Amino acid sequence: MRHKFLYLIFCIVVFLLLSIAVMLLWNAILLQVTQLGKISYWQALGLMILCRVLFGSFNFGNKGRNAKYFLKEKLMGMDENDRSSFKEEWRKRSNRL
Repeated sequence: MRHKFLYLIFCIVVFLLLSIAVMLLWNAILLQVTQLGKISYWQALGLMILCRVLFGSFNFGNKGRNAKYFLKEKLMGMDENDRSSFKEEWRKRSNRL
């Protein structure tokens, strides 16, 4: 329970820091490229929330966990011969790198 609370606090702090980055980048780049005006911190925070609403969540780490879970489930559903051939093919492909 404590880890979830700390994770929530961490996400809020990161979101607020990203809003500062959006404000600084907007004011540094878009003023010169386009003829738009400066934005405040609160407008940058609003842009971040708007992006969240329009484009979805800021889930950075969930894709890897879902892929790992999928691979584990796939391996558990295989018989021993299929599993060994899959692992052998995996080793061959990873050695090429």
